[in-house]
Amino acid sequence: MKDEKKLRPKSEDRKPIYAKKSFGQNFLVDQNYINKIISALNPNKDETIIEIGAGRGALTEKLVKSGANVLAIEFERDMIAVLRDKLGKYENFRLIEQDALKINFQAINNEQRTTNNEQRIKLVANLPYYISTAILQKLIEQRKVFSEMVLMFQHEVVERITAEAGNKERGFLTVLVEAYLETEKLFDVPPTAFRPAPKVWSSVVRLRIKDKTGIENGKLFREIISLGFRQKRKTILNNLKNFSFSNFEKQEMSQILEQIEISPDRRAETLSIDEWKRLVQSLTD
Repeated sequence: MKDEKKLRPKSEDRKPIYAKKSFGQNFLVDQNYINKIISALNPNKDETIIEIGAGRGALTEKLVKSGANVLAIEFERDMIAVLRDKLGKYENFRLIEQDALKINFQAINNEQRTTNNEQRIKLVANLPYYISTAILQKLIEQRKVFSEMVLMFQHEVVERITAEAGNKERGFLTVLVEAYLETEKLFDVPPTAFRPAPKVWSSVVRLRIKDKTGIENGKLFREIISLGFRQKRKTILNNLKNFSFSNFEKQEMSQILEQIEISPDRRAETLSIDEWKRLVQSLTD
């Protein structure tokens, strides 16, 4: 990533603000892409929208002016000051000064919900690469809070979470996302749209929550796919031979795989989402 560049807020009394590498900060400044994200989110008056990593408020300000109730999550001290200066006067703006990884989104939803308002929350975020996987897993865990999410990731992350069965990019996160979310890739964003410019392209995706997943035991499902991808070069049988949910022997696991028409010699990335579900179901019967 290039050296940090000064980002001056409107207020002349405040010191110059720097994009900090430790927070993975690259601020989206291209109005074309800002507007494309807003259009994809389609904010409506009085609905609730959470933004993770509001930064300097490029998206936040447009969301607030749409009339939506905006909850901006920001953890970095200098950015908090900028957001207060810029948007603190709006009644439909609330700043949450906390690490997004530690937030209970269900609690926020409960606070926002009223007797006449049962709508789930929309979420938007430009996620730094170094926390994108952890944040996405957290959002999946608390997915029932949201109706949809419009998220920006590093391009390679989107390639990974949308990889089809047989693609070498397919992994634990791919299967987890596919199990619980409908994924729609919207558009790519070049490095020149940010300040400072990163070395990589980004991509924006829409994630909608699946109401029905066909997964009865979510904890077991996560355990099985995690084991299955533990060593990607090994076969699914060798990765699952240490499965400890029950007292399965390697030979028994081989029989189970064959019974559900999954060759023990296949690798995890070749399994479809239906085959993963079938495997988990067979272990609970």
